[in-house]
Amino acid sequence: MGFTLEKVVPWGRSYDEYVSMFGLTEADLELRILGCGDGPAAFNSELTKRGGNIVSVDPIYVFDADQIKGRISETYAAVMAQMRNNQSDYVWATVQSVEQLGNIRMSAMETFLADFEAGKDESRYVPGELPSLPFESGKFELALSSHFLFLYSDQLSAEFHLQALQEMLRVAREVRVFPLLTLNGASISPHLQFVKEYFAQNGFSIEVKPVPYEFQRGGNEMLVIKPV
Repeated sequence: MGFTLEKVVPWGRSYDEYVSMFGLTEADLELRILGCGDGPAAFNSELTKRGGNIVSVDPIYVFDADQIKGRISETYAAVMAQMRNNQSDYVWATVQSVEQLGNIRMSAMETFLADFEAGKDESRYVPGELPSLPFESGKFELALSSHFLFLYSDQLSAEFHLQALQEMLRVAREVRVFPLLTLNGASISPHLQFVKEYFAQNGFSIEVKPVPYEFQRGGNEMLVIKPV
């Protein structure tokens, strides 16, 4: 069975969250950027409006805007209920309530939906998924992975993580991944050390850096990989 919309729980993050999660500077935002697994985030739309150069890749992009909007409507209440039940797992500082979080996420997803069809026509939203990307080598300067790698360590093997990161480094000269925690938030991904050792032994600089963003409690670090 192929990829189906019923497998997806859309949950889009805002432009400001992306900037904070990945410690993006003004210079970074001028690079050729690839977002891997961006889903219905607002980052592509907002950065494009600011004159940026960005492509997002995600399997959800095989569907049209109405289909994605419908899936958001189907899953939103359940996601919000889960957030209310697990409030202690999060830091309510920048975002001060579950209701405010819902407003931020829905606004981001509405921004995405308004831009999606035009962005698809402009090849800014490309269907695809790790660990195999539909781009030529060296096409981008910076590749980002938000809330996918490491977060789903129980579902995705260490070998998958290695292949995914190698593929991101094939198409971009620098890779940043956020967060480094697993989905339950209890610990750093068990795959992180394996990944760090591999790339350190194979000619790459690999560094864990703090970022000015923490919503999942303890999730305030990103991984940065680039050639030495």
